[in-house]
Amino acid sequence: MITFAERVKGVIFGTAFGDAMGAVVEKMTYSQIKDKYGRVETTKTKWWKADFPEAARLARMRGQGIVTDDTLMTLALMNVYGTERRHLDAYDLANEFVKEIAFRPRYIPELGKETMILERLFYPEKHIFNRHVLANCEPREGGYGNMVNCGAAMYISPVGIVNACNPKGAYDEAILFASGHQLSYGLEAAGVMACCVAKAFEPGATVADIVNTALLYAKDGTKRAIQDLCETAAKLRDQRENRDEVVQQFHAVIGKYSPMGDDVNRSIDKLGIPTNHYTPSRLFAIEELPLALAYMVLHDGNFLEAVKDGVSSGRDTDSIGVMIGAILGAMQGITAIPAEEIAVLEASNKQEIEKHCNQFIESAAYIIQQDLKQNHLREQQLHSIH
Repeated sequence: MITFAERVKGVIFGTAFGDAMGAVVEKMTYSQIKDKYGRVETTKTKWWKADFPEAARLARMRGQGIVTDDTLMTLALMNVYGTERRHLDAYDLANEFVKEIAFRPRYIPELGKETMILERLFYPEKHIFNRHVLANCEPREGGYGNMVNCGAAMYISPVGIVNACNPKGAYDEAILFASGHQLSYGLEAAGVMACCVAKAFEPGATVADIVNTALLYAKDGTKRAIQDLCETAAKLRDQRENRDEVVQQFHAVIGKYSPMGDDVNRSIDKLGIPTNHYTPSRLFAIEELPLALAYMVLHDGNFLEAVKDGVSSGRDTDSIGVMIGAILGAMQGITAIPAEEIAVLEASNKQEIEKHCNQFIESAAYIIQQDLKQNHLREQQLHSIH
């Protein structure tokens, strides 16, 4: 029997593990990863840019277990739940979440110093500060004008935890909260990611159950991308050792919904050229969540194999790893992650992840208990009406 606490720790350490695994190869193509690493096998891997002048200029470092903003924002969202001790919406993102990322310093492992999470964020995540602090927007309209990406989905798993075994509640709350940050298929991915985590808390839930739940709530291009990729993954199970074939087919399928391919860098030569990349669309999907679910299907829920192949497939590798790690961590608990890898994550990042987990477990359990009391009261009231 996997306890609630073990599942919560599975989600959070699974997030950090997938993040650290993928961070060392983020933005590399599959072929580049294969040539340099073969496959990423451990968090104790050297960053491909470690010796680049760019790394020294930006004073940034990855590898050897260092996590990115995916994990830092996940921990920040856990803190918001600890402060508010209730379900959240966009107004909480505009208030307490902004305080966590922009006004409360903490150690940023990539930068090797204490500063604001905001200093580390990519521009679509800095959008949170611009919209809510500088533009003073209506919180539920905070996502307007943002680049559509996986930025909200990558840190949304705590919403799934406080709605454990209630995927509809998780989907709804994630959409309400993340509307302050994302829009279109970037917002949709956050809702579906949260509902997958919530479903994974159900005792006995399988990968098929989680995929079916995702398809139940997903809309438009997100739904189609998940369905097509997971069907492809099921057909390729017998060929999963042939990673070249798997990646080729996976990328061909996701290309219908996310056409950038390996060209994920933004450069001066692209300015002024019309494109629908990263713009709102009912036909498109982010790559990361459908690919994460597909690798879970491909490996029948094998935590380590799914993460290793997912982060080694190229492009936005850290977020692919985060989503695999969070969902399978919820399903299988903390024991799915090797103890030596957990030790590396704790030592390299100085985030006291275990301590954060223990505090969040208490907050999440309290919120869930309040829900159960309200549901019981509602049942009594409905019974009295009838």
